[in-house]
This record gives sequence, C-alpha cells and structure tokens, in this order.
Amino acid sequence: MNFVDELGWRGMIHDIMPGTKEQLDKEITTAYVGIDPTADSLHIGHLVGVMMLKHFQLAGHKPIALVGGATGMIGDPSGKSQERNLLDEATLRHNEACLKGQLARFLDFESDAPNAAELVNNYDWMNEYSFLDFIRDIGKHITVNYMMSKDSVKKRLGEEAKTGMSFTEFSYQLVQGTDFLHLYRTKGCKLQMGGSDQWGNITTGTELIRRKEGGEAFALTCPLITKADGTKFGKTESGNVWLDAKLTSPYKFYQFWLNTSDEDAERYIKIFTLLGQEEVEQLVAKHQEAPHLRELQKKLAEEVTVMVHSRADYEMAVEASQILFGSGTAETLRKLDEATFLSVFEGVPQFTVAKTALEAGVNVVDLLADHTAVFPSKGELRRTIKGNGLSINKEKIGDQELVVTADYLIGGKYLLVQKGKKNYFLLIAE
Repeated sequence: MNFVDELGWRGMIHDIMPGTKEQLDKEITTAYVGIDPTADSLHIGHLVGVMMLKHFQLAGHKPIALVGGATGMIGDPSGKSQERNLLDEATLRHNEACLKGQLARFLDFESDAPNAAELVNNYDWMNEYSFLDFIRDIGKHITVNYMMSKDSVKKRLGEEAKTGMSFTEFSYQLVQGTDFLHLYRTKGCKLQMGGSDQWGNITTGTELIRRKEGGEAFALTCPLITKADGTKFGKTESGNVWLDAKLTSPYKFYQFWLNTSDEDAERYIKIFTLLGQEEVEQLVAKHQEAPHLRELQKKLAEEVTVMVHSRADYEMAVEASQILFGSGTAETLRKLDEATFLSVFEGVPQFTVAKTALEAGVNVVDLLADHTAVFPSKGELRRTIKGNGLSINKEKIGDQELVVTADYLIGGKYLLVQKGKKNYFLLIAE
C-alpha cells in the first residue's frame, strides 16, 4: 500500500503538504523525524514518530532518525509552557547511543538496501556554525513576520503566556529549518515528518529550502495522541512509560496497553502495531460483540510488547498477570525475574523477617502472627488455615505445625503470603 494511504487508514495524518503523495509515488524518497535526546530511552510518546519511520521504510523509502543534539541544547517551544533544562555534550552522546539501540528494534540500519535507515545528530553540523554565519546564511532568508505567524510562537507570546519567550526559543524554528536544509543538501532528504505541533517548524524548513536552493520539500504531520478522556497519552501516576526495561518493566509496559479503554484500544491498535487493515477490522468487530473479554486490548498489548521487548518478555508479563488476577502457580512465581516479581506486587503490604530465623526454621503461626503482623492474632491465623484460606508462594497451607525455612524463599529473598483470594503480603528476608 502507498505510504500516505497506509497512514491514512491508520488515522496517522493530521496535515500533509500538497504534492507529498505524488513525490512518494515518483521515486524512493528520504524523510526524517527528529527525536529529542533529553533522556537515554525513548518513551511511548516517541512511538508514533518511530512507527511513521517504520511504515516509511516498509513502503520502500529511506528513513532518517535525527537525534536533536544541537536543538536539545536549546529546547523546542512547541507545546511547552516554559524552557527546559539544557544538556551537555557527553550526556547527549550517551543518550544518542542508547536511542539508536532502541530504534534498531524498529528500523533496518544494517543492511545494504538502498533504503537502509540512518541515524544522524544535528550537533555534528551545528556545533561549528558561528552565530554570524548563522544569521547571515539562514536568518536573512526568513522574516520575523513569518516566524511570528507560527502557532508555537503565538501561544507563548499571547495573552495566556506568563513567562514570555527567550530569543533562544524564538530562533528554534530556524535551527530546525537548518537541519532540513542540511539533510536536503547532503542526503537528498525531501520530507520531514513529526507531530502536529511541529507543523510550523517543519514548514519553516520547506520555506528555507525553497528560498535558498529553489528546491521543493514536503511536510507531513500526525495527530497528537491523547486518551479518550482528553488526558495526556503515555503518562501514568509514576511518570512516562519507557521503552527501556530498566525504567519500565515489560510487565508494567504490558499492563499499560492491557488497561486502555475500548475507545483508545480501537485507535491505538492501528497506530502502534503493524497489523493489516482487514485483521484490525475483524478484531474490532469481534471485540464489539464481547467487549468484556477485552480481546482488542490483549492483542494490542501482545503486539506492542513483543515489538518493543520480546516474545519471552510478553509471555512472562502474561504469566505475571495471571499470578495476581487469576490462575498463577508456585512454579510460575519462581520463574519471574526479581524486577517483574516486584512490579507485580508493588503496593502490597511488606514485612521484613530475619533471614537467620528462616535458616533455623520458624513455625508458620509464629512467623505470620509474631515475627510479622500479617495476622493480628494466632487464633485468626489458625482459623484461616483450618478454612483453607492461607497460601504461601501460591501453595495452600493446611498444617498449623508447618515449619517455614529458607528453602521457601523465592530468589533467596521473598515469601508471598496470601490471605483469602485477594489479600497479598510480601515478606522480605534480610
């Protein structure tokens, strides 16, 4: 399918410059998306741009991921109410290397195909650009009136603005336009893509190419993704949902997609997966017949988790979910790595016990009513055991005289106690 048509049915086009589709039909075209390098991991807010590049490469065109090392030192005013902290070069280079590793899961950088992806950093061509050279070569071609007409500038200078806007941020669109001009000259790049808040910055680049080179360049933006309730996509109570497993465990990542609303899942499965139109339509129809089964959310969570992490991580996330919400077993529990285990039982009441006591062996009643306060009294604990309501590490405990030893510890450190069906307690041996 033509790239523009592909994005169209997926709901991924907000604005598109006339002639873009014709350009892509005419020849293999190079396009870029800019990525902010202010962290050493992408988060799911970046995924829309990454998926645009992936579809672009799958359609036979050449994608460039531009890490904004120079622009990251300035700060883009688009959608921001204040300036952000600026980074030093060492941090930017570290972040760049980490981002390339993550992007390689989506884009083919290594093959000798004519449309192999490239990663560039605008610091490499901006760092030696003197201020005088910049205002002479770039500044004189774009009027202040033109720059002031951009929405990102208007919002920051309008009645709502409290802090105003520095010259640094005002000049941002010229710096981004210079990137487009540089890539047009050096790599024949004729298209820039990004979020709809980038339209003003991108079209400054196309204007600069027209005025400086007499060339034609194009722009395409996707809608900014929000949740059905209007709140920001990709944020949770604990912050961003990261692609780095050390920052957001695969289990938590999986849970984020699994817990999306029906309305959001219907949009997200088009945007964040590679499933074809016919399959998506069938999934949506099936989901509408039995929404309570959450088939759409399950498929969305599977596709994105496998793409970002791995099939093994996805399977572990599913097993981990079953432990808390369904049919998990002692064997499943012991298979989890520590990060996933702690993610699953985050927020569960915790008690510490002396590891030396467990090495010597502790009666289960003493452990849960004296050494810890899982039960307020030994009488209640004995009644719970008698009623078959106590489990340790997902195994029912029917013997009040049971001696709990260090052999019970998961990973040599944890005991999971369950009172009834839903009350969990975590014992940590230290």
